[in-house]
Amino acid sequence: MLGVLTPDQCKHVLKSELIGRIGCYAAGRIYVVPITYVYMDNYIYAHSQEGLKVRMMRKNPKICFEVESRDSMRNWRSVIIWGKYEELKTLTEQKKAMKILNDRLLPFTLSESLKTRENMEPPYRVEKERKPVVYRISVDEVTGRFENSRV
Repeated sequence: MLGVLTPDQCKHVLKSELIGRIGCYAAGRIYVVPITYVYMDNYIYAHSQEGLKVRMMRKNPKICFEVESRDSMRNWRSVIIWGKYEELKTLTEQKKAMKILNDRLLPFTLSESLKTRENMEPPYRVEKERKPVVYRISVDEVTGRFENSRV
């Protein structure tokens, strides 16, 4: 059975997941990338380094955000948000946002005791250090769909 999620069900999916996809548009191009996020108080909180995504959102702050929760190919929930990019510029705003992110995400990071020699150092070249950017997305509109084959 296919159906529409209620607003409360949409919030549950948003609060339950950690990775979503942000879509932005500028200069005639669409760009969609995965991000780690936290949903709280009608905002999506995230951080990044300066790059294409941030440059595009600065030019056009209107974005689309998608997250899904999948049990199987026939049992899933998907939420779409339309909103506005807001770069957090003051140190107070940035610290508050990073606390929100750290409180939610740190329990999911790999502990020091589980690290092995193979995963301690990435086998790839690290890009030149870029300026960190802390931002949030104000939620203007939310829709959600689901499929449940167990019904």
